[in-house]
Amino acid sequence: MPLIDTALVRSRTVLSLLVLVLIAGTIAFMEIPKESEPDINIPIIYVAMSHEGISPEDAERLLIRPMEEELRTIEGVKEMRSKGSEGSAYVLLEFEAGFDVDAALQDVRDKVDLAKPELPEETDEPTVHEVNFSLFPVVVVILSGDVPERTLLRLARDLRDEIESISSVLNAEIAGDREEMVEILIDPFAVESYGLTPDDAFRIVQNSNLLVAAGAQDTGLGRFSVKVPGLLETANDIQELPIGVDGDAVVRVLDIAEVRRTFKDPEGFARVNGQPAIALEVSKRSGENLIETVDRVRAVVAEERNAWPEALQKAVQVSFIQDKSDEIRTMLNDLQNSVLFAVLLVMIVVVAALGTRSATLVGIAIPGSFLASILVLQALGLTINIVVLFSLILAVGMLVDGAIVVTELADRKMVEGEPRRRAYALAAKRMAWPIIASTATTLAAFLPLLFWPGVVGEFMKYLPITLLATLSASLLMALVFVPTLGAFIGKPGTADPETMKSLAGSESGDFSHIHGFTAWYLRLLQVALRHPGKVLLVSVMMLVAVQATYAAFGRGVEFFPDVEPEIAKLQVRARGNLSAHEKDALMQDVERRILDMDEFVAVYSRTGTPERSEEAEDIIGTITLEFVDWETRRPAKQILAEVKDRTADIAGIFVDPREEEAGPPVGKPVQLELSSRYPELLQPAVEKVLAKLPEIGDLINIEDSRPLPGIDWELDIDRAQAATWH
Repeated sequence: MPLIDTALVRSRTVLSLLVLVLIAGTIAFMEIPKESEPDINIPIIYVAMSHEGISPEDAERLLIRPMEEELRTIEGVKEMRSKGSEGSAYVLLEFEAGFDVDAALQDVRDKVDLAKPELPEETDEPTVHEVNFSLFPVVVVILSGDVPERTLLRLARDLRDEIESISSVLNAEIAGDREEMVEILIDPFAVESYGLTPDDAFRIVQNSNLLVAAGAQDTGLGRFSVKVPGLLETANDIQELPIGVDGDAVVRVLDIAEVRRTFKDPEGFARVNGQPAIALEVSKRSGENLIETVDRVRAVVAEERNAWPEALQKAVQVSFIQDKSDEIRTMLNDLQNSVLFAVLLVMIVVVAALGTRSATLVGIAIPGSFLASILVLQALGLTINIVVLFSLILAVGMLVDGAIVVTELADRKMVEGEPRRRAYALAAKRMAWPIIASTATTLAAFLPLLFWPGVVGEFMKYLPITLLATLSASLLMALVFVPTLGAFIGKPGTADPETMKSLAGSESGDFSHIHGFTAWYLRLLQVALRHPGKVLLVSVMMLVAVQATYAAFGRGVEFFPDVEPEIAKLQVRARGNLSAHEKDALMQDVERRILDMDEFVAVYSRTGTPERSEEAEDIIGTITLEFVDWETRRPAKQILAEVKDRTADIAGIFVDPREEEAGPPVGKPVQLELSSRYPELLQPAVEKVLAKLPEIGDLINIEDSRPLPGIDWELDIDRAQAATWH
């Protein structure tokens, strides 16, 4: 082949290119973003709307329906789902996988702008969100200690600002945060004694907290900005507001009311290992290096903590949980160990068969192919993740075949007396098409995976891309770089010279000089060639027997293997009109039952139903369990079974254990959806289905999205009668 001749003629250039690939690939491997799961675009965009105090029924009528009327005209929407709840609502749009995220977001924002005039004036600004793996926390920073809540919140907010200043961090959400407010408690007797009404105080405070844009004054001799301070910035500003005047006496807010700083009523709580805490859930930007991001977050937290007063440093504990960088480091170490182990095994086998120098040539093909593929992945803007690492380990056994074949044939030619440059040229040319055909058939097996549709296809496309890049690089290694390098360092007879000579003679059809295992294999092959029909029949029978045996004794088929998780979640469900404190009391009861188990590194509890979640509405909180190393504990299924047994006797709740899922998000294995033009028919239909599901067997953690039962107070006012009252 002309390419092989050109490579051998310009060997210095080719070897320089090999060194460049190894150096550039090493740099790319160190700099390429690393994350646990592929950073794919989940084809979901949702519009969130908030209206304090609105009922689910009114949310459907006043918020959801006007928004749906506009959003349903967007092209490419696969399904539109909506949900109204107390104080909020959202409309979720599911697109086809592989959609243009930027274009879809712009279309949704345009339609939201058109729907805004139809929403009530008191409704907050609708927000448009996309769902992405990168939005999930890569590490959770925990602040806890025996200090006032306001102190913890102040420290958490300062930390959040510093963490979000890191370029690779998308946001840091505070769990357990409460919005501050100023509370004015009016004394009705004091108000009456001054001849005022509570409405007077309310109106004065409201009208005083305004931004007055006074502009500028141009006098002809200069231009001056005019500022009219009108915003209330401190509690003292409110206390000093005048409410009324009687002669020279001024009645202020402090004369009729108590003004104090406080928090809004809590909607949720956060605890770590049973102790109240504030958690910062840190999410990274799409395509950023996860390991570097977590390291920078830890560095920022350490720097900020050193700046705290010494008393706070002792009183406030800072810890990190759900650190995904540890998992990535483990996977990278496993990859490096697998590569080194593969190189070692290959060199041992090749040294035994061909000699030390030939083993060195073959060994170079493995890191060379890997580093070249990393260069391709970085050029395509992809990341190192669990699928890429699995693909690289899978490719180890397939990328050395070509190099072994070329090296063995070149060694045999040198035993016959050919110069090493000509020997490697002949070997590469003769084996070029067999190696190309072998590599092409392997690539053809993985090429269709590039067109795998849906979210799963977006998740798994990294596997064929990585294998295509790695095996293509191994082809260049076998036909270009290994022969060129062998032309410099190759040596005849590095293996047993007699074996090489006997193999060389076999090319003419004389097998009499071959001994050992090869001779036994040749005799078996001669027998098989004399009975091709019988061999084919045995092959077909073995194929059928394997399938039948697995069908009878196998464990079935699953998409992703059931591996030991590092994290599990407990979803605690309860029905009824429960306050935030009642929900928290139930969560604390669950925590107390499991905190004495020594198989958890951390128990992170968060009370409250996740916002805009498609999970069951009766979830009152989630407990995240971080396991100790899997080698030192029982299987997760046994641990979660014990957790469920320990919490089974708690009245009024149901604990739903969830192991960390591997692979793309697919939800529960069985999902039933009921719809009707008549909403009143859905409730009894769901109850009938739920009554029959336990009869099927093997179904666990059954949940539904029916509205929660509870008590509503409804005031039905006769407007005509009310109008007659004065």
